Amino acid sequence: MEFELTEEQTQIKMSVREFAEAEIAPHVMEWDEAQHFPIELQPKLAELGLTGVIFPEEYGGAGMGYVEYATIIEELSRVDGSIGISVAAHNSLCGNHIFQFGTEAQKRKYLVPLASGKHLGAWGLTEPSAGSDASGTRSTAVRQGDDWLVNGSKNFITHAIHADTCVAVAVTDRSKRSKGISAFIFEKGMKGFSPSKKENKLGLRASETASVVFEDCLVPDENRLGEEGQGFVNAMEILDGGRISIAALAVGIAQGAYESAVRYSQERQQFGKPISEFQAIQFKLANMATQIDAARLLMYRAAWMKDAGRKVTKESSMAKLFASEVSVNVCEEAIQVHGGYGYTKDYPAEKYWRDSKLCTIGEGTSEIQRMIIAREILQRGV
Repeated sequence: MEFELTEEQTQIKMSVREFAEAEIAPHVMEWDEAQHFPIELQPKLAELGLTGVIFPEEYGGAGMGYVEYATIIEELSRVDGSIGISVAAHNSLCGNHIFQFGTEAQKRKYLVPLASGKHLGAWGLTEPSAGSDASGTRSTAVRQGDDWLVNGSKNFITHAIHADTCVAVAVTDRSKRSKGISAFIFEKGMKGFSPSKKENKLGLRASETASVVFEDCLVPDENRLGEEGQGFVNAMEILDGGRISIAALAVGIAQGAYESAVRYSQERQQFGKPISEFQAIQFKLANMATQIDAARLLMYRAAWMKDAGRKVTKESSMAKLFASEVSVNVCEEAIQVHGGYGYTKDYPAEKYWRDSKLCTIGEGTSEIQRMIIAREILQRGV
């Protein structure tokens, strides 16, 4: 059992770290305050292969695996979780849905520009009345000859405004419940397809989150993604991989917060010495470091299993659940180490904490993860 990254994986990790510290770190608070989505980063992300991490080179991707992918998301999120979640949504949700279930023609038309960074992707599952119960989708797609007439909406969609390509699901046969939901590919500028309300969020504010609306949107059948009625089932498979990236997002945010707490504890003097010399602070740092390492190991296990072609439903949920809750705890402790300064925007601790909370909600809440894990345990055995 190998517990170290290979030399090549380490090089990827360090190159992404250098990029994040040089190109992202100087703008973090500016982007956060303005809720600015840095679309200008897209060409630079593409140049590093970060817009097509997990896709083969024949489709414009970098041909990497999930271990590399998780490492990349962690390193981006260590500096700014907004960029980490943006790259994750583009890769493991929108792009991967097309890669896993699209026809060759769909891959050539949509995945190639996504993976090469020429286009930006979005993925729509959540609706105002269908959150944790994603099978409660109300958006509809009705046959009209060789086309589908789509009506409804999706909310909390990453890249809803700037996306060139959006994969979303709609009900095609209400009588079949979750097996009557199909997926479709929507293109920017398609009549009846448009972005709507942009969310004013607590954290990850430089990641664009908004609603999309379908108003008598006529979609050709060639844009149906996967088999008719299998959209929801396929989406659940996509989330198995997506949760690995949320675990990586959580680990990266926690790592950034932890490092800021260590630095501050060595600089801050109280009672004539650095507060890092007090056992109370040392115990906090020790707990933070241990929790982050444990979360990272769960993340890498799920990523390794995914690369090995194994089922990761339980393992990705475990990684996502544990890492996200660790992230919130570590970020809160980082604020505590900073004391009053941790409550101000002069130090990064408060932003890491704000960003961390989404990890316990996005791509399935902690409560949903526990349901999934329990189901897998009872069905597959301990």
